[in-house]
Amino acid sequence: MSGGRNASRGAGPPAGEAGDPGRAWLDFWFRPASPRPLAVVRMLTGLLGLLLAGSYAVDLERWFGPDGMLPPDAVAAWSQRTVWSLFALATTPAVLWAVYGALLIALVAVMVGIASQAACVVAAVLWAGLLQRGPMLAGPADDCVAVLLWCLAVGPCGAHWSFDRLLRDRRGEAPAADSPWARVSLGLLRVHASAITVAVLLAQLKGDVWWDGTAAWWLAARAESRLVDLTGAYAASTYLMNLVTHLIPGFEIMFAAGIWWSVTRSTLARAGIIAWPLIGVVVGEPWWGLTMAVFCTPFVARCDE
Repeated sequence: MSGGRNASRGAGPPAGEAGDPGRAWLDFWFRPASPRPLAVVRMLTGLLGLLLAGSYAVDLERWFGPDGMLPPDAVAAWSQRTVWSLFALATTPAVLWAVYGALLIALVAVMVGIASQAACVVAAVLWAGLLQRGPMLAGPADDCVAVLLWCLAVGPCGAHWSFDRLLRDRRGEAPAADSPWARVSLGLLRVHASAITVAVLLAQLKGDVWWDGTAAWWLAARAESRLVDLTGAYAASTYLMNLVTHLIPGFEIMFAAGIWWSVTRSTLARAGIIAWPLIGVVVGEPWWGLTMAVFCTPFVARCDE
C-alpha cells in the first residue's frame, strides 16, 4: 500500500535533486503548486491596501482636488517624466471621489475574493494611479502593496477562502487543483521578497552608522517618525544600541539568502512574520514592516514545495 502511494507521487526526482539547472529552473517557475498560500496573501494584501488607501480619504480633495496642493501639471514637472493616471483625469471632486471609490471597491473585492484575479488587476492599476498622482506622498509600504497585487494577479489567488470558491462549491465544482500559475505567482513573491530585502540592505550599508553601530540611535532620535522612544535605553547601554543596529542587517542578509533554500525557507519565513513588523517599528516604517511580513506568509508552512 505504501509503495503504491509513494509511486503515485511522481516518477521523477524531487525538484532541485535532478542535478539539471534547466529542470530546476522550470520546476521553480512552472511545477504545479497549491494555490492555498496565495489566498492568505490575497486577504492580507486587500486589508493592508484598504488601510493604506483609507489614509488618503481625509485629505483627498486637499491633495488631489481641482484646487488642491498637487495639481497634475506640478506633479508632472516634479517627477520629470510623463505619468498617466486615472486620478489625473479627475478634474472635479465628484470624479475624484468616484475613482477613489472604485479603488476601495477593488481592494474589498481582492480581500474577500470576488473575481479575484481581475480585481487584483483593477486594484493594481488604480493603486498605481494613486501613487503616480502623488509620488511624494507614497511610502515603501505603498510600493510593496503594488508589487503584491501584481504578483497575485498572475495566479489563482481566489481558489480558496473566497466568494469565488463559495460559488464554485455551490455549483458542485471540484476543489482547486495544484496549478503552474500558482507556482509562477509564488516564484514572483519570493523573487520580490528577496530583491526588496537586498535593496534595503544595500541602502543601509552605504551609511557609516550601520557599520559603527549607531544607526539604532539615530532612528530612535527621529521624534517625527518613531513609534517607540528607545533613546533612553540606548543611552544607558551602548551594547544594546550596537546589538539592535547589527541585528537588523544581519536578519536581512539571512532572509535574502535563506528564502532560496528549502531547509531554511520555512524557518526564516516564520521568523520574518515577527521580525519584519519589529524592524518596521524600529526604523519608523510600521506599514512597510507589515507588508514585508505578508511576503513571508506563503512560505511558512512549506506549502510551496
